[in-house]
Amino acid sequence: MSASDLTPPEAARWAARSGLPLAQDRHAGVAATADHIHAVVSLLRELDFGETPPSAAYRAGGEQHDGTV
Repeated sequence: MSASDLTPPEAARWAARSGLPLAQDRHAGVAATADHIHAVVSLLRELDFGETPPSAAYRAGGEQHDGTV
């Protein structure tokens, strides 16, 4: 476990601050879920999309389908 992992008491405190009090038996599960989400988002932030335009620039139906490979 790294120093940045969310502990169950911290998960309970952050949930309470957000107006979502948690039952004692849910603290560990919420902390584990939050850590997993954080790990996935961190991995996505490391991706280099280079010259990929933002999704707002994509227009559905603009592709040409001709069957050649």
